[in-house]
Amino acid sequence: MRAVVTGSAGFFGGLLKDRLLSDGWEVVGLDRLPDLEQPGYTPKTVDIRDAIAVEKTVAELVPDAIFHCAAVLAHDRQHRADLWSTNVDGTANVAQAAINSGVRALVFISSNCLWSTSWTRPVTEDDVPAPVEIYGRSKLAAEEHLLSLSSQLPVKIVRTPTIVAAGRLGLLSILFEFIHEGRRVWLVGDGGNRYQFVSAEDLADACVLLSTSSSTGIFHVGSESVPTVREMFGGVIERAGTKARLTQLPRRPAIAALRLLSLVGLSPLGPYHYRMIASSFEFDTTRLRNATGWRPTIGNTEMLWRAYQFYVEHLDQLSKEQEGSPHRRVSGLGALRIVKWLS
Repeated sequence: MRAVVTGSAGFFGGLLKDRLLSDGWEVVGLDRLPDLEQPGYTPKTVDIRDAIAVEKTVAELVPDAIFHCAAVLAHDRQHRADLWSTNVDGTANVAQAAINSGVRALVFISSNCLWSTSWTRPVTEDDVPAPVEIYGRSKLAAEEHLLSLSSQLPVKIVRTPTIVAAGRLGLLSILFEFIHEGRRVWLVGDGGNRYQFVSAEDLADACVLLSTSSSTGIFHVGSESVPTVREMFGGVIERAGTKARLTQLPRRPAIAALRLLSLVGLSPLGPYHYRMIASSFEFDTTRLRNATGWRPTIGNTEMLWRAYQFYVEHLDQLSKEQEGSPHRRVSGLGALRIVKWLS
């Protein structure tokens, strides 16, 4: 089996590439960032907005499947046009190259950022998206374009919540920093909300299963038996054995403050984050389970604990990392440094 993985030097793209190689696939990676060649893996430094380069790479390999993981994140670029052109126009280029080469499956990694309000039940594939910021809108536009090509290309859209594994940092590194230093870990509200994650390993399983399945369309993925945020954070704090402790902040004033800090560029949290920080959100994964037999194997608390362990074990090295995926880098605190001082 042969595959093209876009975003292969990124957080999940890199993990998926390794999974495919371990399964015996031949993999070609496309990424703006350079990567190291290894047996079975050929990296190409290609911007997916370059339609000619994408077409050439796909045509040379004639892959069985394309796993489209590349995306620019909302907090990764200052220029909105760059995000939109990569996430939407780049996706169109990948899809056209797949059609021209007769690829049997295009697996596209989408997002739960298509919504930004709390839900009292799991969200299904039939619920209508309502994104409020540019990243979510770009993912929805990319989805709509891919679905318009469904008569020409077997498209499998995987909507995923926050992907967590050892090595996942980004905004989670702020939480890890507070726990490791034994500070107060602030809950917005009482922490009774439930916010679903998915482990990178389980997501990779879903992608591989879908790539060889006859099923097409939209599929939701995520962990099961989702604990409350209070239970999840408390579980990591207990296992970490530090002096960190959970402390509540009043919900409405805290969200208003985070919104103001975001608007003036002093917070690492964007509109989606401050809207969802005290909200509940879970995906219904029934359609994926029925189509492929997929089942999640790792829960929220365990995957967060593994990511925390990685953070502690590699802290000296991580503080020096400035390149690569933002999910692999320690996030700056911005004005939240005041909150740390008060903790």
